[in-house]
Amino acid sequence: MEQILEPDLPIVDPHHHLWDFSERFKDAPPPSHPFDHVGRLSPRYLIEELSADLRRGHNVRATVYMECGAMYRADGPDAFKPVGETEFVNGVAAMSASGIYGTAQACAAIVGHADLRAGSSVAAVLEAHIAAGGGRFRGIRQSASYDADPNVLGMLAHTEPHRFMSPDFRRGFAELAKLGLSFDAWLLEPQLPEVTDLARAFPETSIIVDHVGSPLGIGAYAGRRAERFDIWRKSIAELAALPNVTMKIGGLGMAFIGFDSHLSDPPASSEVLAAEWRPYVETCIEAFGADRCMFESNFPVDRCGATYDALWNAFKRITENASADEKTALYSGTACRVYRIAI
Repeated sequence: MEQILEPDLPIVDPHHHLWDFSERFKDAPPPSHPFDHVGRLSPRYLIEELSADLRRGHNVRATVYMECGAMYRADGPDAFKPVGETEFVNGVAAMSASGIYGTAQACAAIVGHADLRAGSSVAAVLEAHIAAGGGRFRGIRQSASYDADPNVLGMLAHTEPHRFMSPDFRRGFAELAKLGLSFDAWLLEPQLPEVTDLARAFPETSIIVDHVGSPLGIGAYAGRRAERFDIWRKSIAELAALPNVTMKIGGLGMAFIGFDSHLSDPPASSEVLAAEWRPYVETCIEAFGADRCMFESNFPVDRCGATYDALWNAFKRITENASADEKTALYSGTACRVYRIAI
């Protein structure tokens, strides 16, 4: 475990998951895609595992749960099955609030899933999430991640192209602002113009772009990181011009970008991570400003590229020369404002 840098700096981790894939991967064949390693490295990540990471020395005050398809209802209408995830996470939040698992407010805010392609009828599902969330439910995430090369997404390649442009999706998306809900957008770097178009069409809806827009460096993009960086940077600048968009900085431990730190043994140090991640981190902060950026752990997914202590140390190395106000925004303030958390 690394020595913790700036151990008193308050952190709100605005993006992590909880799941139990123990049965799913018990007899699974060897991984065929880099992303397939995630479930094997972390087949079970529940409150005990999360709490162990939160206690690794950084001053994590609260977290935001991000949907991942966990604990859906087994019965009932398909549209309402994702409400089971919110019910589960609200229970975890109540466990955390007991203080038994540490002082951090785990799952202080919850982002769930609903299929917005259902159009205006999705409002009933959104209301069910709010009722199940115990005052913690904040928004929806529905992935639009797609690439024509199936080697980019591997087992996650199950989304049709141009989802955010679909009229049905947009009719459902229009219901979010009516209920005061935000939207977390996960899509890949070549798709960033689509979330820009979505944000222009719905200026009243708070949109949070996950994982710095998921730059690519595997599959058809292998060996083209420098070329794609300039394209990504231009898309980030266009997105940053829209005031209803906030950027999550993280997800760089995943397989998609193709960094050497992914699955390295032993895990990469924070110095190595900071060197790899710095161009993406600094570009986002320059484009959006600290008040519209928030650092995320993306755990346990980013465990494939970093330990929890090294991940936050890497961010702290990159922001070593930032002002106190900038650090407050990046590590807790933006997340508290966007997800309505008090710490």
